[in-house]
Amino acid sequence: MKSGKLRAVVDYNSTNYFVYRGKPMGFKYELLQHLAKDMGVELEISVSNNLSETFDGLNRKRYDLVAKNLTVTKKRDETIEFTEPLEQTRQVLVQRKPNNWQQMSFRAIEDSLIRNQLDLGGKKIYVQKNTAYYRRLVNLSDEIGEEITILQDSIYGVEQLVAMVSKGDIDYTVCDENVAKVNQTYYNNLDIETPISFPQNIAWAVRNGSEEWLSYLNNWIRNFKKTATFAVLYRKYFENSRSHAMVSSTYHSIGGGQISPFDDLIKEAANKGKMDWRLLAAIIYRESRFDPYAESWAGAYGLMQIMPESADLFRINEFEEPEQNIQVGVRLLNWLDKNLREDVPDSTQRIKFVLASYNVGLGHVKDAQRLAQKYDKNPQIWEDNVDYYLLNKSASKYFKDPVVRWGYCRGEEPYNYVNNVLTTYRDYRNIITE
Repeated sequence: MKSGKLRAVVDYNSTNYFVYRGKPMGFKYELLQHLAKDMGVELEISVSNNLSETFDGLNRKRYDLVAKNLTVTKKRDETIEFTEPLEQTRQVLVQRKPNNWQQMSFRAIEDSLIRNQLDLGGKKIYVQKNTAYYRRLVNLSDEIGEEITILQDSIYGVEQLVAMVSKGDIDYTVCDENVAKVNQTYYNNLDIETPISFPQNIAWAVRNGSEEWLSYLNNWIRNFKKTATFAVLYRKYFENSRSHAMVSSTYHSIGGGQISPFDDLIKEAANKGKMDWRLLAAIIYRESRFDPYAESWAGAYGLMQIMPESADLFRINEFEEPEQNIQVGVRLLNWLDKNLREDVPDSTQRIKFVLASYNVGLGHVKDAQRLAQKYDKNPQIWEDNVDYYLLNKSASKYFKDPVVRWGYCRGEEPYNYVNNVLTTYRDYRNIITE
C-alpha cells in the first residue's frame, strides 16, 4: 500500500489472463482488479508460465502475490504461504479420443480410453515443470507399482500441452478439471473423464513471513467469494458457452493472436513512426475501441479520434479513413514527442507527457510543468509531480495562477487516460509478441 502498487504474477491462458478484441480479460485478472480497487492501489501484472521462476520472483520480492491456480500441497507449504482456497478441483488425465470417434459407439470409445489408473503404467505423460501434477504422477506410479514415464516440460504451459494432445503431438497430459472443462469446449476430441487425484484446494501464495498481508488477503477472499460478483465472474469464464467462440476468434490472443482488424495498418504506421505497435494499439483501443466510425461530441473522429485541425496541421484531408486516421495520429504523437524532448529528456517519462498532451493538448501539460516547478516539484517527472497539477488544474488556485497560460482544464480525464493507456500497453506487452 505504501508503494501504491500490487505486483501480481499470473499465468497466460484462456481462463486466467488473455486479450480478446483488444480488451485484457481473464478470471484471475478480474479478481485482481477487484482486489487492487479495494486496496486503493494500482495493479501491476507480470506473466510467467514457469513455476520455478514464479516462486523465485516471489522470494526475491519482484512480486507480492502469486495469483495462479496453485494446488495446496505440504511440500509447497514449506517455502510459501498459501491463502484461503479460491476453489476446489481435482486433477484429470487429458487424452485424445480415437480419430473416428464420431462414428463410433459409446462403448467402443470407452474401450479405447484409459479409465483405470492402473493402465497408466508404461505410458508417457507430459506435464508442466515443477507442478503438483508431476508430484501426483510420481506418487501414483508408486501406488500402482508400475513405472509411469513423466516428462516435465519447461517451455509450454498447461493449456499448450492440452492443445498438443488434441493435435496429436503428445498422447497425455494432466491438468485441473475446471481448466480441462474449459479447454474441452475448444477441442471436442479430448476426453477428461479420468481423475488421477482426490479433490484438492486451489489457492494463491505470498512469501513466508507475510502475516499481515496474508491475513488481509484471506479476509478479502472469504468476503469476496460470498458476493454475486464472484459467482458471475466464475460463470463467465468457466461455464460460458461463448468461450469456444471467443478462443476461436482471430482477435483472441490465444486463438488468433491479433488485437484488432487493423493490426497490419497499426504495425506499418508504428514502424514508420519508430514506436512499439502495441503502444499504438493501446492508444487506439482507449480512443475508439477499434471502431473506425467513432465520433466524439467535440468532432474527433475515427480510430485515433482525430480533430480536423490536427489533420490540417499535417495536410491530410481524408483523415476519416482508417489508414490516414492512424497516420495523422502517429504524426501528432511524434510532433508532441519532439516538442517535449528538451523539457523531458527521459523517454520513459516523456511518453506519459506525450499521452497526456495527445488527450488534452500540449498547452495544458506545459502549464502543469510550470506549476510543478513553481511549487518545488520536478517538471520532468510525471508521477506525483506534473500529474498532480494537471489533475487539479480545474481548481481556481491553479488555473488562475500567473504561470498558467491555457486556463481551466478538467484534468481528471487526461490523468486517467495516461494510466489507462499504459495499463493496456502493459497487458499487450505481457501477452502479444512483437
